[in-house]
Amino acid sequence: MRNEQQMLDLILSTARQDERIRAVILEGSRTNPKAPRDIFQDYDVVYVVGETGSFRQDKGWIDRFGQRLYMQYPEDHPVYPSDKEHCYGWLIQFADGNRLDLHVSTADWVLEHDAKDSLFTVLLDKDGIFAGRKPADDSAHWVQKPDQALFSAECNEFWWCLNNLCKGLWRGELSYAQWCMNDLLRPLLLEMLSWKAGMEQNFHISVGKCGKYLPNYLEKSLWEGYLSTFCPAEQGEMWAAGETLCDLFHQTATEVAEKLAFSYDVTEAQASWGFFRHVRQLPRDAKEIF
Repeated sequence: MRNEQQMLDLILSTARQDERIRAVILEGSRTNPKAPRDIFQDYDVVYVVGETGSFRQDKGWIDRFGQRLYMQYPEDHPVYPSDKEHCYGWLIQFADGNRLDLHVSTADWVLEHDAKDSLFTVLLDKDGIFAGRKPADDSAHWVQKPDQALFSAECNEFWWCLNNLCKGLWRGELSYAQWCMNDLLRPLLLEMLSWKAGMEQNFHISVGKCGKYLPNYLEKSLWEGYLSTFCPAEQGEMWAAGETLCDLFHQTATEVAEKLAFSYDVTEAQASWGFFRHVRQLPRDAKEIF
């Protein structure tokens, strides 16, 4: 497996030899001094170019980067919109284990879409396009402190969406109930846990994609409780996971509200949670809810 220096040398030598490439940008975790290093870190690279057409037309120019296992052309997906004239990419898994997410993008595209991210390191700049750029850091990804309106809205969203989960579980519609847990409720709990962690670190931390760094900031029991809500599509386990979701959300929301001097609608929480528990005990052949 080629090491980081070998990969960067190849990436930069390609840019230096090709007049079409005017700058090289490295993004993502390799620019973040706080990110743990391991063998699965991608190389997120942008070649800044005047036009993308010649790169798209020559399908063989990427052969120089090494033997490929498989790859993806994300901008060619028939459903998702793209602007191929200004940004085009190759996501490449190499046979030696390395992965390169490579894009060619015009300078105006990079300045509008990429340069706003603080995890952005200029490796080569032939024309001084990015002169004065500050060193990369993770500040653009720090947990943002909520205000009362956002806090209240997210709490209301959680306790309202709980209704959908218990309805799906009572009906035995387990795929729907899993969607409620995975797409509606758990992301709201994750946000609340992120606010708790951010609050305790003066909102100067990033919790990473999907909260992957949260174990560094939360009590072990709290994080393990969160992980326990990921469960098989089995009715009994899903009811129990739903109960845990409610308990963790209520516990964390209460703490966040207290420390940030927010109001928290405990009456709403108790009513929704009580409804969930009532439906959990409701016979499958019930003719009325109450």
